Amino acid sequence: MVGKYSDEATMTSGKGSAQWSPKGSPKRSPKGSAQGSPKGATKGSAKDLQKGSSLSQAPDSNELRSLESSLGRQVRLLRKGRGLTTTELSKQAHISASMLSRIENGASAPSLSSLQSLSNALNVPLSHLFHRFERAWEVSHVKSGEGLAVERRGTKAGHRYQLLGHPLGSDVIVEPFLITMTNDSQPFPIFQHSGTEFLYILTGQLVYRHADKDFLLKRGDSLFFDASAPHGPLELRGLPLRFLSIISYRNDQL
Repeated sequence: MVGKYSDEATMTSGKGSAQWSPKGSPKRSPKGSAQGSPKGATKGSAKDLQKGSSLSQAPDSNELRSLESSLGRQVRLLRKGRGLTTTELSKQAHISASMLSRIENGASAPSLSSLQSLSNALNVPLSHLFHRFERAWEVSHVKSGEGLAVERRGTKAGHRYQLLGHPLGSDVIVEPFLITMTNDSQPFPIFQHSGTEFLYILTGQLVYRHADKDFLLKRGDSLFFDASAPHGPLELRGLPLRFLSIISYRNDQL
């Protein structure tokens, strides 16, 4: 539950249960969130490639097609992430727009000099173009009670967050949180951010607002929603409350 505030509001506690009461109040700055950086690894040696040589010289045709495809996807993602058209990038890299289009579609094996030109134009190391093909397979293992305590927007409202796994290097970022709320916690129904979110209630119950709808969530209930709409706990009931929050969004939405 991270993102930009969509409304200005303050929180009040009602008798018997905590409730949300919108009022005019100054905006608050978001706290830092735990985010990971994708990691990749490259294999082989630069001397295996000679300047001007073509990647099509690889002996395994299936591996070559996979390399060309992953290389093309990486170039396209980097180009779009920088807001460049194929024409603009091709001019900066001094290659034709048609050649760039074939590279991005995995239909052409560029020379090493062309790859160097693309990496310079995109301002990334040459090895980064092969990130998708040669990345290390990552895994995150967190033992019980050892989730990383992080600060999020709800921290000031008494919401306690534990990150249960670091983001892995992929197109889609997934952040799993264990959220705990106690008598010191307050409602906060104005979270808003890109991507989607999944909630699963472990203990306690609450009324959760999404856009203009309210949902009573009890132990074992779940909620899956578009996180670009305002959302968050409206009423806290049956404290202490513990639930899983799994947020996912595209890497280029950072």
